[in-house]
Amino acid sequence: MPNRLAAEQSPYLRQHADNPVDWHPWGDEAFARARTEQKPIFLSIGYSTCHWCHVMAHESFENAAVAAVLNRDFVPVKLDREERPDLDRVYMTYVQQTTGHGGWPMSVWLTPDLKPFYGGTYFPPEDRPGRPGFVTVLNAITRHWGEQREKILTGADAVVAALRRHAAEGPPREVASKLAPTESLPEAASEALTKAFQYFHEAHDPNWGGFGGAPKFPRPSTLNFLFRAAALQGRKTAIGEEMIKMAAFTLRKMAEGGLQDHIGGGFHRYSVDERWFVSHFEKMLYDQAQLALSYLEARQASGVEAYAWVARDTFSYVLRDLTHPAGGFYSAEDADSLLAHGKPEHAEGAFYVWTKEEIDAVLGGLPVGGVPSPRRNDASPGEGTRPTTEADFFCAHYGVKPGGNVDHDPQGEFTGKNVLMQQQSVAVTAREHGLETQAASDKLLGSLEKLRTVRAQRPRPHLDDKIITAWNGLMISALAKGAQVLGDRTYLAAATRAAEFIRRELYDEKTGTLYRSWRGRRSGIAGFAEDYASLIQGLLDLYEAGFEIRWLQWAERLQAAMDRQFEDPVRGGYFNSRADDPTVIVRLKEDHDGAEPSANSIVALNLLRLDWMTGLPGARERAVKTIEALRPQWTTMPQGLPQLLCAIELVVDAPRTVVLAGDPSASDFQAMTAVLHEQLGPRRGLLAADGGAGQQWLAARRPYLAEMKPSDGRATAYICDNFTCRAPVTTPADLRQMIG
Repeated sequence: MPNRLAAEQSPYLRQHADNPVDWHPWGDEAFARARTEQKPIFLSIGYSTCHWCHVMAHESFENAAVAAVLNRDFVPVKLDREERPDLDRVYMTYVQQTTGHGGWPMSVWLTPDLKPFYGGTYFPPEDRPGRPGFVTVLNAITRHWGEQREKILTGADAVVAALRRHAAEGPPREVASKLAPTESLPEAASEALTKAFQYFHEAHDPNWGGFGGAPKFPRPSTLNFLFRAAALQGRKTAIGEEMIKMAAFTLRKMAEGGLQDHIGGGFHRYSVDERWFVSHFEKMLYDQAQLALSYLEARQASGVEAYAWVARDTFSYVLRDLTHPAGGFYSAEDADSLLAHGKPEHAEGAFYVWTKEEIDAVLGGLPVGGVPSPRRNDASPGEGTRPTTEADFFCAHYGVKPGGNVDHDPQGEFTGKNVLMQQQSVAVTAREHGLETQAASDKLLGSLEKLRTVRAQRPRPHLDDKIITAWNGLMISALAKGAQVLGDRTYLAAATRAAEFIRRELYDEKTGTLYRSWRGRRSGIAGFAEDYASLIQGLLDLYEAGFEIRWLQWAERLQAAMDRQFEDPVRGGYFNSRADDPTVIVRLKEDHDGAEPSANSIVALNLLRLDWMTGLPGARERAVKTIEALRPQWTTMPQGLPQLLCAIELVVDAPRTVVLAGDPSASDFQAMTAVLHEQLGPRRGLLAADGGAGQQWLAARRPYLAEMKPSDGRATAYICDNFTCRAPVTTPADLRQMIG
């Protein structure tokens, strides 16, 4: 019989609705039961596409004997981290500080008043060398709860007090005291930018790209920092060239490796090895959004068209497989899938990996090119050589082997299987097979399309079809950038539809409240700081791509709501959660740019852009206050906040704005905007003096915009530094020379 989770919207919670565990969703019913029965709460946090969450669910939560222990001694609570990122961060902070590591599934034991006293991540069902089994842990906690409850409660109080001190004061005072209190923001920023570059330069893997060893995560905020810092230093300077080289090389290696889905487009979550080869195969919307943006910036910085191809493939995947018919974007696809239709067995990556025999069957034996293949090792002495087949050609390029190409496979899931990874450039493969490069590229694209058609018949991984506001904001930004850099208006249309979806389904116009997620209907969970910050960023980017003033107007209103609900007016910065939720034991401020940039990093950038673009009162001051609130973090470990360093760059630099006067839908206007996105350059605000309501609204905030008009009926560009404008230009060539 299904448990309480059957009535929940979250796909993750619904995955556990048939468990024998007596799960509760996070809420008053569970808390009241824990207080009444004086039992500890077992809080299990994960998300629907998490591989190890599936493993622990199968091993423990679907096990009747384990469920009996949980139901007898605890109040079991399931929480979707994607629905409640604020709670996830509170308890993850506790787990990381007490165990030295974190991850999902996260397992935390709480007192009835929600204070943590023990935690970890994945627990195996039975004891293993150096790792206690889940039932062993449950029984030990039950025993201690019965025998040493006062000690546990006292310790939990101390834990919460420490978390609150951390939230209020930042790093320990002995670290903060080493900072030079009289150092100006520009001086501290210069040192932090230098220190961050040195860190990433030393950590950069010159063979495979990325920063550090296995496992390797994309972390686009690092790449964003390198590109922005290169633009600040100058693309042609030695440091600028080195920054671009590190970022572009990393992106190239990720695209060549198994991290990219070569057949269907898009990127997996991370690589378990240093080569970006064997991935953890889930696909997250926030990765697609941020990486597409990184590849677009790589295209601007290097001029290499291959980076644009990767961005297009990523957009194609999102628009094909992660887009709701009404325009919003789904959250993720799972790492696991069924091995075959009608069979109960799941395996990680089953949808994505191939045997050599499967590829041979799809691509056939037709010869390609003009060079015969070398004699096979298993051929008879008189067999000689044979023409290269399409399958041979494809397998040579992607490293496919008859017995499989995955050497390290501790779970035994890839035996005999192949992960596609480009072994060399298309030019080299073409030369080896007697083809022109374009012909080889066309042949590979044709082969990939054949394999995609066949792969589509396999059981697809689970789709988490929640539409999350923050992640949609990131995707809107990426598509807006795609429209600018690639000149493809379909991306602008997709970004616009998504913004309209969010406004229609996830925003209450009467109260000005933004909501976290939608799945068939809006959830009752109000948005968090990251939802406001990411959506505001998306709206600013959407305005600069299409110049519809409604997005700039909405961004201002959302920023005002964010200031009211999340800002720390005393110390500066923004809390993750609202002040009116009594179940949040401590309001934390995100101070690390991880898989997603922190809300504080994004909001600092947003406020500075709003100051440049609309003169929003107090915006610059709040941005500076946010940056100063996190000064202990970005001065001691700037590599932890690379996205915030991009905001710091804007603080110390003079405001730059380009105003384009004319009709945004006209070809001459669009030709001028295209020039601004040809190359990586200093960050600038972009405004349209459209001669209509948009210009009137902007001029009421920035009076200097009122008199900007097209010259002789032609689209005209005004470049303004620190609100002082140069002589206007009316041709793309003149504009290119001015910004070059």
